[in-house]
Amino acid sequence: MNETMIAPVMALVGWSLLIWLWMYVQRIPAMQKAGIKPQDARFPGSLNALPDGARQAADNYNHLMEQPTIFYAAALAIQVAGHADGMAVHLAWVYVVARVLHSLVQVSVNLVAVRFLLFLVSTGVLAAMVVRELVKVFG
Repeated sequence: MNETMIAPVMALVGWSLLIWLWMYVQRIPAMQKAGIKPQDARFPGSLNALPDGARQAADNYNHLMEQPTIFYAAALAIQVAGHADGMAVHLAWVYVVARVLHSLVQVSVNLVAVRFLLFLVSTGVLAAMVVRELVKVFG
């Protein structure tokens, strides 16, 4: 079987776009209900008056624009280097699953302890991917 890092990368990109859509499904009606005009939202923090659900979706979308950028770079570097073996692909999928679970927790019950545990898991998996590749490249 030809191992590829493209599928987990694209899965997380697709998930990020679903969260983007969820953010606006939550945010636009909440802004309308609160009487907030789009131009009023031009400064950071101006939407803090919105209900938790709308804020949680936006916060999660922002989170998906942060650490996963390292995942994208690492996964694609592993692919380009020709090192996308079964373990690399497995680690990439575990990372994606952890990030999806993190999203689901944040946009629903938003339990910080659970979110933090999932963040630690995803960070550990990402670190394992990177260290493993560094050993291959420099070892």
